Amino acid sequence: MIQIHKQKFNTSSSALTLLFSRLLILAALLLLISSCRKSETEFIPSNKVKTFAGINKEFGEPFGLALKDGVLYVSDGEQGKIWRVLKEGNAEVLTDKLDTPSAITFDKNGDLIVADSGTHTIKKVLKTGEIENVAGVENKKGFADGDVKNALFNAPIGVAVADDKIYVADTYNDKIRVIENGKVSTLAGSEKGFADGEANQTQFDTPCGLAIWKDGNILVADAGNNRLRVVEQTGKTWTLAGNGAQDSVDGLLFESSFVQPTAIAIDKFGVIYVADGNGIRAIGRRFFPFVETISNTKRGFSDGDLRVAKLNRPSGLATNKDGDLFVADAENQVVRVFTGAEIGQEITKQEIENLQFSPEEFRTLSEPRWSYDPPEQKRDIAGTLGEIRGEIKDENSTVHFHNGLDIAGGYGETARFIRTEKVLNPFAVQNFDTLRELIRMPTLGYIHIRLGRDKDGKVFDDERFQFAVDDDDKLKGLRVPRGTKFEAGEAIGTLNAMNHVHLIAGRSGAEMNALDALILPNIVDTVAPKIEKVLLFDENWREIEIEKTKLSGKTHIVVRAFDQMDGNAERRKLSVYQLGYQILKDEKPIVDKKSTISFARLPDSETVKFVYAKGSKSGATGETIFDYIVSNEVNGDFYREDFFDAGKLENGNYTLRVFAADFFGNQTSQDVEIGVEH
Repeated sequence: MIQIHKQKFNTSSSALTLLFSRLLILAALLLLISSCRKSETEFIPSNKVKTFAGINKEFGEPFGLALKDGVLYVSDGEQGKIWRVLKEGNAEVLTDKLDTPSAITFDKNGDLIVADSGTHTIKKVLKTGEIENVAGVENKKGFADGDVKNALFNAPIGVAVADDKIYVADTYNDKIRVIENGKVSTLAGSEKGFADGEANQTQFDTPCGLAIWKDGNILVADAGNNRLRVVEQTGKTWTLAGNGAQDSVDGLLFESSFVQPTAIAIDKFGVIYVADGNGIRAIGRRFFPFVETISNTKRGFSDGDLRVAKLNRPSGLATNKDGDLFVADAENQVVRVFTGAEIGQEITKQEIENLQFSPEEFRTLSEPRWSYDPPEQKRDIAGTLGEIRGEIKDENSTVHFHNGLDIAGGYGETARFIRTEKVLNPFAVQNFDTLRELIRMPTLGYIHIRLGRDKDGKVFDDERFQFAVDDDDKLKGLRVPRGTKFEAGEAIGTLNAMNHVHLIAGRSGAEMNALDALILPNIVDTVAPKIEKVLLFDENWREIEIEKTKLSGKTHIVVRAFDQMDGNAERRKLSVYQLGYQILKDEKPIVDKKSTISFARLPDSETVKFVYAKGSKSGATGETIFDYIVSNEVNGDFYREDFFDAGKLENGNYTLRVFAADFFGNQTSQDVEIGVEH
């Protein structure tokens, strides 16, 4: 079979050889992909993304999808359920007796095969809803081939069925296994890494999704390697698409790149669909074998045209005979559909907001505690939601919002979970051995922690933290598998040199202000925000001298302000919670915008420069300046550039009153006398 390699050639003849070999590859892959699809005239294009199921908050985490007889089956990793969803989008529970079900598929008898990641087993759900164990030992992870009753898996995520064989992506063993005739064997994969070749030479990195392709070959979403791989029946493995770079780049198969391919589906035309990062990719929709992105790749939640609608960690795919593509939109907790037909519905922004946790609901999910012991002891707050990180020097400056709450501690102090949860994201651990090392749980995230080890790097006696070591026994990586459970109060790890826990409250993409979403014992704030100065700029950002100039047109209002809490050091500057302004004439409001900027929820990532003016900056070190553009409006996903338009007022003298408030209700205002003259 074909193997794709990047090589470096130094002569013109070698370049011609490379060109010729690539043309051969293209021709072969074109034949392979196009031979199993019908003509373009039979392809029914999808032009909309809609919400198909979950609008009534049924799902905890929809992950795997499978279709049978017009009914969509959905695995719910968070709730341990399998749902049946009818054509109208109504959902009912088939079983709630699983742990952390991931990918699902049907066998030839019509029974549902489930990769139950949390118990390290492959299970079968009968038509009656009863459950049978197919392979693996309940709640025992490891690696062992042999009899199905004794074979061991490590949080398997992917499954696919062909005839009497069940193929398994044994995700954290980095292998592709096969179950047949009561036995489990390893089809491909040796150790974690990347290598094509014969069965015992191949290497995978956290393989997730599987699909049966042409001639019985197995397509593998090799998530950690950012590639699509092909495993033949002999175990021989080759790369179909992806150059290994972690990016979303379209192009010819060997030039394309993937973010983190997780699931694969193949429609009746032979088109290959891939859930990749926050987007959907496709191969086979064009004459040449080409990877193309068919959706928006930015994280979010919105229905509508393909390039506008947004997903959030799509994890399962299924296609029907009409060409509709169903997507398990895991973090948004719904099932979406890519379609040109009259199925599903485009839900409104308000309906989307109703699907998300409110702070009141979020607070009920756990007992009050801090992220250290003793759990009730108040800690210093060192950073709040919405603060700028980086510095705005010009329009090309790279800056972002701080998305959590920084809770100060001492170097090497043990950080603890504040809520009982289980891991759902297959890549919950990120940035290993850096200052931004983190673990992302379903509703909370913990950053700046040396996970699973003490201040000296010694590993905890806790097998839930699965470390990788090099030939010198030095730690080189860490994974915490999908389905792993932690109790509130258990140790996460120890603080690194950042000396605080950066705590994220809310699901990925729906982060809330932790001061509102959590109950932190004994917290007190009687300190009102401080307004340092008010600045005015014209429409083109030329500064206006307030005392000398009469306003006549559109004006940017900028407020330099910060907040503090009881116990904060004098140098500590926190973001305020809410800002706004009024224009008054003889103490009567003429323009009333008391709330223009709010940090109740994390604003859209693109709005940093709508909130903060040039010169704003903050970080772990250096000066902190928060210059808020209070004439703009920013609140969650809503934002727009706006102005105070003096041209709409009569000539005369007015008062500009700006407001800055913290979460606890402390508020400061400052008046500036302005003149208007046309």
